[in-house]
Amino acid sequence: MPADRTPLVDRLDGLLFFPVTPYAPDGTVDLDAFRTHVRARLDDGAAAVFAACGTGEYHALGLDEYEAVIAAAVEETAGAVPVVAGVGHGTALALDFLRRAERAGADGVLALPPYLVKPSQEGLLRHYGAIAAATRLEIIVYARDNAVIDPETVVQLAAIDNIVGLKDGIGDLDRMQRIVSAVRTARPGLPFRYFNGLPTAELTGLAYRGIGVTLYSSAVFCFAPDIALAFHRALNSGDDDTVNRLLDGFFRPLVELRAQGSGYAVSLVKAGVRLDGLDVGPVRPPLTEPAPEHVEQLAALVKHGRTLI
Repeated sequence: MPADRTPLVDRLDGLLFFPVTPYAPDGTVDLDAFRTHVRARLDDGAAAVFAACGTGEYHALGLDEYEAVIAAAVEETAGAVPVVAGVGHGTALALDFLRRAERAGADGVLALPPYLVKPSQEGLLRHYGAIAAATRLEIIVYARDNAVIDPETVVQLAAIDNIVGLKDGIGDLDRMQRIVSAVRTARPGLPFRYFNGLPTAELTGLAYRGIGVTLYSSAVFCFAPDIALAFHRALNSGDDDTVNRLLDGFFRPLVELRAQGSGYAVSLVKAGVRLDGLDVGPVRPPLTEPAPEHVEQLAALVKHGRTLI
């Protein structure tokens, strides 16, 4: 990290934006639409841009496409908020993506789970340690799916200077509380950050707030930023009446709708962005488009959600 740059760990505060990656009719990445998407959400108050991550179909991007997406995010933000790039696959290919993220000017990295295999704790340490050793960028480790990280392993990861946070996509609050406690005990005063990384994180916002985890990524912010921001303000100000009203009337029904199709955590979000007026194209294989009736239900749900704020 350059000496004159504020550490990423000190810049992450507010609602975190995970943009979708738009595709043109010919199937190529539509960088103009991506810039429009990023600029609109910056104007709405995004606190950081996590580009080419899960919502951005990282898995479907080639190296050149990936670098172009990160570079476009960096150019659009112009330093106003940090840009964090997704990095995944196996260790060797992750390092290739990492070099592209560095070249594109990213401020940090979200280290996604390694591809396919179910590694041991030692294997996870080796994987994330290799990524950290290859860069000066700050790294947030994403625990989910096959990357289930034990508290003792997080303590060891936190001891690596440029690993600055953990995003939890597991949803085991007992484990998460033990992780927070273990790091706090082993490394008192360390500015290590925790993130709720579950799909539609708002649904579990109250539970995570209870153990001190208030940072989260909002997929809803992609297509209904007014609803996402209203919830975020209520959650962080203790306005639990508004939180519960939005949970009952919007977020719980959204999660139930999301559960109607495989891959809807991405494809339904992208449909929402199209409903909001920006043509971002379809998802790439192996994802598929949501059923038309589910898109209609999403439109009705967003309309209702806006009556609740």
